[in-house]
Amino acid sequence: MKQITILVPHGAVLGSIEGPRLVFSEVNQLLQRLGKPPLFRVQLVGLTPETPVCGGLYSIRTEQLIGDVDRTDLVIIPAVDGDLGRALEVNRDFLPWIIRQYRQGAEVASLCLGAFLLAATGLIDGQQCTTHWAAAHYFRAMFPQVQLVEDRLITDEHGIYSSGGAFSYLNLVLYLIEKYVGRDMAVTCAKVFQIDIERVSQSAFIIFQGQKEHGDEPIKRIQTYIEDNYQEKLTVDQLADRLALGRRNLERRFKKATANSVVEYIQRVKIEAAKNRLETSPDNVNEVMYHVGYADPKAFRVAFKRITGLSPKQYREKYGRERVPA
Repeated sequence: MKQITILVPHGAVLGSIEGPRLVFSEVNQLLQRLGKPPLFRVQLVGLTPETPVCGGLYSIRTEQLIGDVDRTDLVIIPAVDGDLGRALEVNRDFLPWIIRQYRQGAEVASLCLGAFLLAATGLIDGQQCTTHWAAAHYFRAMFPQVQLVEDRLITDEHGIYSSGGAFSYLNLVLYLIEKYVGRDMAVTCAKVFQIDIERVSQSAFIIFQGQKEHGDEPIKRIQTYIEDNYQEKLTVDQLADRLALGRRNLERRFKKATANSVVEYIQRVKIEAAKNRLETSPDNVNEVMYHVGYADPKAFRVAFKRITGLSPKQYREKYGRERVPA
C-alpha cells in the first residue's frame, strides 16, 4: 500500500488539503468495488495536533505529527495563503522533514502556492517548477535559483512535482493517479469529479498585470509608457532613446527587473488588451488586431496563441460576454 502524506501547514488553503484526500480516497473505493484491495493510505500530518488554516476560519485535526512519520511514499505540500514570507517562517520546521523523506525515496508534490515551501527546501534548485501565475514575480524574487515555468500546469522532474494555480492541483492529482494506478482509473476519476484531464497549460488564465515590484524607476516609467501607448508601433530603440540609454543596457535592465525582454513585454501588453476587447466588445478579430497595434493577421494570431494557448476565436468563445450557445 502506497502511503500518501498530506501536510497541514499553518495558514494552508483548506481545499488543497481536502481535495487530494477526497480524490485518493475515491480511488480506494473504486478499486474495492472492482474487487481489488485499496492502494493508498492517506494521512494528514502537521506540526501540531490541531492546525489553523484559511486565516483561522477553520482548524484541521491532524492524524500524526511529522516526528511520528519515519517514511512515506508521497509528500503533498498544499497551498498556503496570506503573507508568503510569514507562511514560510511559521512552517519552517516542515523543511528538514521534507528533505529527509525525499532523500529516503519519497516523491514530493506541491500544489499551487505550496511551491514556495517546496522551493524553500532547496530540492528544486536548478529545476523547473510552476505555481499560481499571480505569484510568479514574488516566486522569482524569492527563489531565483529555481526555473519558474508559470505557463505550465504540471511539472515533473526527478520525483518532484508541482502544479499551477488554484484548482489546477486536481490535474496534478489525476496525473499521479495515472502514474500509480493507470490511465483508466485517472479517466474514471476525471469523470467522477468532472475535471478536464487534458489541460496542460494555465496560459489562458493568466491576467498580465505588468511586473512593477522592483526598484528600477526608469524601467517602471518605460513599462508605463508601453501600457499607455500599446496601440502604437513601439521599438526597443525608441524606448531606449526615451531613457537616453543604449539598447543593450535597456534590454539588460528590463529583463532583470521584469523577467521579460522589452519585445516580450510589448507583446504581452498588446495581447492583454486584445483579450479584454475580445471579452467585452463586439469587434471582429481583425478590428481587435488593429486596435492593439498589429497590422499582420498572421503575426497577431501567432503571438496570441503563444501567450494564451488559444486562438483569438477560441478565446472569445471561451470568455466573451456574448457566449456562443452550446
